[in-house]
Amino acid sequence: MNKLVNGHIFYEDNPQRHDYLFRVSLKAVIFNENNEVRIVKESDRDWWDIPGGDMDHGESIREALARELKEEASLKGDFTYKVILAEDPRHLPTHNLYQMRLTFLIENYKGDDFESGDDGDEVAFIDPEKFKNSEIVTERKIYEYSQLALAHRSRPRS
Repeated sequence: MNKLVNGHIFYEDNPQRHDYLFRVSLKAVIFNENNEVRIVKESDRDWWDIPGGDMDHGESIREALARELKEEASLKGDFTYKVILAEDPRHLPTHNLYQMRLTFLIENYKGDDFESGDDGDEVAFIDPEKFKNSEIVTERKIYEYSQLALAHRSRPRS
């Protein structure tokens, strides 16, 4: 018999497998001094995205952001963050769960420069305008999220 524990489904026939009924996904918009956005191309993907991923059970938002930024872009320093978008949960039929995405503006980063992390093949700072009319929905989101983030910045840059 399968068991539901703290929002996870554990499968009796495969103890290594567990699924979530509800998942919180975090995305992080990070600008450089030229208003370019930090983007990543994750392992086994052909498109660009802003860094982020799913919160693990028991993690705080700060812990989850720090972990995902380290995994994808080797960010290891301190930072401040603010929520710029909370999307309504939507059902993901491929995973049979509901997902809510929170998008954050990362500011005041203190630490070493970025490079690819364990989960990222490439990282770059690119003008978000480049993705405004992309045929790939995920890349168009880079532009949309960057526009929201610009409106929420503490210190506008020229």
